[in-house]
Amino acid sequence: MRRQLAFYFEQKSCTGCGTCSIACKDKNNLETGQNFRKVYEVSGGSYKRRGRAIFPDVYAFWISISCNHCLDPVCAKSCPTGAVVKRKKDGIVYICEEKCIGCCRCIKSCPYKAPQYDEHIKKVRKCDFCMDLLAEGREPACVAACPMRALAYGPLDLLVQKYGSIDEVPGMPEGNITKPALVITPHRDAVEK
Repeated sequence: MRRQLAFYFEQKSCTGCGTCSIACKDKNNLETGQNFRKVYEVSGGSYKRRGRAIFPDVYAFWISISCNHCLDPVCAKSCPTGAVVKRKKDGIVYICEEKCIGCCRCIKSCPYKAPQYDEHIKKVRKCDFCMDLLAEGREPACVAACPMRALAYGPLDLLVQKYGSIDEVPGMPEGNITKPALVITPHRDAVEK
């Protein structure tokens, strides 16, 4: 493999607007209920009382997540037909539709719930990092659409050099399960909580 492509997510800049998810949905012509990129809210906290005054100590932040094109993709290991493939030249994990039998083992094995069953074609689909757009020299749809520029992509090693190596925050599965090709600059409350 030459270079592992990865997504970068700057959590503090994400407003939870869902534009990345909508752009992905539109580009992939996904049905209701299908989302290759999802935006989750993480919130909590409490109130503190000082005398008669009550002070909020609450937080909220979002996680924008799709397939992480993992270094050790359990979805590929669980596929009995070899339909889930990790591309050698850039590490993108995609599903070869001709080989997929719709058994859903990849769905059950993925801790990020990235693969999704398509009822119309009776096969599994997922984010393919917009391989067609990359081939044209364009950005993935989710990255291009983000109004806050909270999403980016590039070679994993360069993203780690630039931003550090955090690949999980509260609300996500542990990164050691699959070694996701994901770099996150966490929101301050994601680190402190």
